[in-house]
Amino acid sequence: MDLHEYQGKELFRRYGIPVSEGRLATTPEEARAAAEDLGGQVVVKAQVLTGGRGKAGGVKLADGPDDAEQKARDILGLDIRGHVVRKLWIERASDIAKEYYLSITFDRGAKRPLFMLTTEGGVEIEQVAEENPDALARLHVDPLEGYQPYQARRLIYGARLADPNEQKQVLAIVEKLYRCFVESDAMLTEINPLIVTPEGEVKALDSKFTVDDSALFRHPDVAEMRDVEAADPLETFAREKGVTYVKLDGEVGILGNGAGLSMSTVDVVVVAGGRPANFCDLGGGGDAQGVVDALEVITRDPQVKSIFFNIFGGITRCDEVARGILAALDQMDISLPIVVRLDGTNAEEGRRILADAAPPNLHVEPTMLEAAERAVELAV
Repeated sequence: MDLHEYQGKELFRRYGIPVSEGRLATTPEEARAAAEDLGGQVVVKAQVLTGGRGKAGGVKLADGPDDAEQKARDILGLDIRGHVVRKLWIERASDIAKEYYLSITFDRGAKRPLFMLTTEGGVEIEQVAEENPDALARLHVDPLEGYQPYQARRLIYGARLADPNEQKQVLAIVEKLYRCFVESDAMLTEINPLIVTPEGEVKALDSKFTVDDSALFRHPDVAEMRDVEAADPLETFAREKGVTYVKLDGEVGILGNGAGLSMSTVDVVVVAGGRPANFCDLGGGGDAQGVVDALEVITRDPQVKSIFFNIFGGITRCDEVARGILAALDQMDISLPIVVRLDGTNAEEGRRILADAAPPNLHVEPTMLEAAERAVELAV
């Protein structure tokens, strides 16, 4: 679950990480009141669960309450990468002398948390990694040993932070950020930029925070932060249906049984020259209701032009899946072309059941690649 900037900063504040004072606003009038309360220059920042706010005009400096109200009118309702701005964070403006980048993410390859620190903050970290990889210090933490102070010193020296006063403050922030990461069951905690003011104060000017969905039961206070309005409506609908679904940007709807096969299906559609519209895992069963629920989600996406069922029967029987597909088609009015590949337990029986029924928009292919190619062809 992704958090908004203001929510991430609230968690930072709980762990003693310095952040600028701010107020949440949902109307221009509230933005004006927040600016009056904070005094001086403020920054009006769109709260959306995507990047690129600044380039899209979602972050503006305001000179006072009147200006803050006008800037809020300009930003509210703005569409930033498909996300409509409904909330604003009104924050006291900060003078910036230096911009750093600090984050902790979970390195799946190394199976341990990974710190990243660079003095080249304020830009996309991917850009730094590509253009100046030596400027990016990386450090893994063994979760069994836990965080040790010497590791923060190694990280700071690796990033070439020279000022002793800055070193001391960043050391403290590194320790607090690690505690925040672990105790919140986070997958990512990012500060970009971590700024140094002209007076030498180091503080977090932005936050990016992702919490493990599977751990939210341990954090009811964080779970309450979920912004249902900001979430993708299809993913919200899928969650309500109990369907494992992630929306993508293509035209070929994908339905597989098992996460591994579903991910492979996404890959093979790309290999076949198409663009996957989603990741959708039917799970271990193939009952009609499960298929109906998954198809309801997939067909709600107006971008979908064809649907690719990719089923491998282990414990799951392909004949049961075939009956489930036909039952689902009986219950739903689907005109989109559907391509089915069945393999494994009772695959021949499953293919026979589909061939006997022969719905006009149903196409059965023998292999995964041939099915992907057909689905891509039909999506044009």
